[in-house]
Amino acid sequence: MKVAKRTFDAVIVGAGGAGMRAAVTLAESGLKTAVISKVFPTRSHTVAAQGGVSASLGNSEPDHWTWHMYDTVKGSDWLGDQDAIEFMCKQAPQVVVELEHYGMPFDRTDEGKIYQRPFGGHMSNFGEKPVRRACAAADRTGHAMLHALYQRNVRANTQFFVEWLALDLLRAPDGRVLGVIALEMETGEITVFQAKATLFATGGAGRIYYSSTNAFINTGDGVGMAARAGIPLEDMEFWQFHPTGVAGAGVLITEGVRGEGGILRNASGERFMERYAPNAKDLASRDVVSRAMVTEINEGRGCGPAQDHVMLDITHLDADVINKRLPGIREISIQFAGVDPIKAPIPVVPTCHYQMGGIPTNYHGEVVDYGNVIPGFYAAGECACASVHGANRLGTNSLLDLLVFGKSSGESMVDFIRKEPAALPEIPQGEIDKALARVNRVNTQTGGADVAQTRLAMQRTMQNHAGVFRFKDMLQQGVDKILDIEKQVQQTEIKDKSQVWNTARIEALELENLIEVAKATMLSANARTESRGAHVRDDAPDTPEHPNGRDDQNWLKHSLWYRDGNRLEYKPVNLNPLTVQSVALKTRAY
Repeated sequence: MKVAKRTFDAVIVGAGGAGMRAAVTLAESGLKTAVISKVFPTRSHTVAAQGGVSASLGNSEPDHWTWHMYDTVKGSDWLGDQDAIEFMCKQAPQVVVELEHYGMPFDRTDEGKIYQRPFGGHMSNFGEKPVRRACAAADRTGHAMLHALYQRNVRANTQFFVEWLALDLLRAPDGRVLGVIALEMETGEITVFQAKATLFATGGAGRIYYSSTNAFINTGDGVGMAARAGIPLEDMEFWQFHPTGVAGAGVLITEGVRGEGGILRNASGERFMERYAPNAKDLASRDVVSRAMVTEINEGRGCGPAQDHVMLDITHLDADVINKRLPGIREISIQFAGVDPIKAPIPVVPTCHYQMGGIPTNYHGEVVDYGNVIPGFYAAGECACASVHGANRLGTNSLLDLLVFGKSSGESMVDFIRKEPAALPEIPQGEIDKALARVNRVNTQTGGADVAQTRLAMQRTMQNHAGVFRFKDMLQQGVDKILDIEKQVQQTEIKDKSQVWNTARIEALELENLIEVAKATMLSANARTESRGAHVRDDAPDTPEHPNGRDDQNWLKHSLWYRDGNRLEYKPVNLNPLTVQSVALKTRAY
């Protein structure tokens, strides 16, 4: 198979918030920058983010980045690395103001400052009371962010390769990364993109679950490519289930609804979060709220004929507030739930939303294998694990993650590229052949498994065996099932063998990435025998020695899953911030 070749200073895979923020820094530094994307940039999944981006601007009330840092460490259930968390929270006001200067149309206060709303887990004065920290553009913050960043990239002459699928990472014998090999969807042609520095900003992999707020493009491509290239995946057992997906549809209802005053109610109309989080109530961290909702449902207090959801009530809010601050949510509710939230509550249920784990990096965006930097390779956004989210991400810290580490990785790449010699090294033919062999296998396979049925089996296994609550026997069964499904993935067959716009081939290749994520998740979850953040096991009970089932003595460490032999290793959590006192371990309470 003939393979074309293109060369750049920097190649970025993924055109969401992280990829485009990095591209701005690279292109404005005068470097030849390529961005590869499966979809047009403004259709990337960042467009779905609704509620806001966190920054301690203090526009409505006093706030400070150290309070933000405390909330993030606490929210992570102390699994977040405190050097990276300090870096992110300290940089937050600067990157948000930069985004505003790029043309981001934030909502405004009466004084003309950026409007901020409260969000779950964000508190003033080290946990005193909820604080307004989420900088919002109505309930379409991600949409506005993507357009602002795309326009800035057009201005900077970033080169976009739209509707391309990255296939595999290319590495030199010494381990450094040389670029990627990618397939153009329109023609089926394959091209090598060689660069001095490569950034993965490919987003999450929520499509490993049956019920997810993620777009269909969120197939873990970067994470899968990294795993096949021998790079470990960190903390993949931790998946956030967003409390409020539309029941039966999974479409996201932003936490900003509760930030504006929305209340969760059970079948009797009770505001049940007061029992689970007396102080924060409906604005407790997402893992706390999700488990409370599932508990209400499991104990028979769910709503509807099947008692399988609860209600999110904003009928007490003024209609003008809903139409001004939450217009998109009203539209989603009408379209997907058949309910006008001005008149009736919205039926909601926890839905897979965000992966806290991913490709291990430091706060410079450099990919690391057990602390050793992999030259020429960077990752940012949801596919990366810095780790700032630890075992549970606070709402609005995702968009902040994109901005801070997109910028940080871009700056690191600029420094790296300028120290590199002008000539690019030769790419080993074996690296190219491995990717071609994967495509050829899909093209020629006969008598194999159906892609859609295999994907569905994987999604149902993940949903049933590694959901909001996890059980010892179910996890072990899940490991066995996922390893069996992996064998089917290796033999999937497509009927359409054409080259032009062959979406069947794309889906088969995406499934090979999804199964790597599913394996990493199930095996890591089965091995972690404590409860922490979003990972809650029935055999890790709440005791005085282990509050909330958390075992700091044995499990205050990051998981590292290696594809080779499904090997699990562990590394310590960094409890040492850069400049301030560390956030001491204690039991989470809201």
